[in-house]
Amino acid sequence: MRIIITATLIFLFWFMLSGHTEILLVVLGILSTLLTIFLSQRLNIIDHESYPFHLSALLLRYYVFLGKEIIIANFDVIKRILTPGRSISPLVITLPASKQTDLGKVIYANSITLTPGTVTLEISAEELKVHALSKEGARDLQTGQMAKAVPDIEVKK
Repeated sequence: MRIIITATLIFLFWFMLSGHTEILLVVLGILSTLLTIFLSQRLNIIDHESYPFHLSALLLRYYVFLGKEIIIANFDVIKRILTPGRSISPLVITLPASKQTDLGKVIYANSITLTPGTVTLEISAEELKVHALSKEGARDLQTGQMAKAVPDIEVKK
């Protein structure tokens, strides 16, 4: 089952990046996917650590949340740049590092940085130092909504 899911993900990734719908190219994409799976099997690199399938639903929900936040923040930054008198009040805030694992903290920090108008400056064991373009953006981060949206991911050894 793991091989079928991996092959499907590889093909969908190829299809989304290529955008080709011609029969010949789709068949070649399927063949290249099958060759990749065959070689991966022979090299014994598809195992339980290759992709965390048990986290797929959590990650999908997180990606949708993050995409929505990025779009909203983009429009906010555009409005602040183009609208005269719109307040840009940059400030640095400290947020609690609410995630337990280093991976969770890094995902949280990167989520903040991916969102326009905010940049994570520093990560420590207890807190994150973040630069925000506006007081409203800082207030949104301080609500903890993004911290709650980041899935708790543990790397199983």
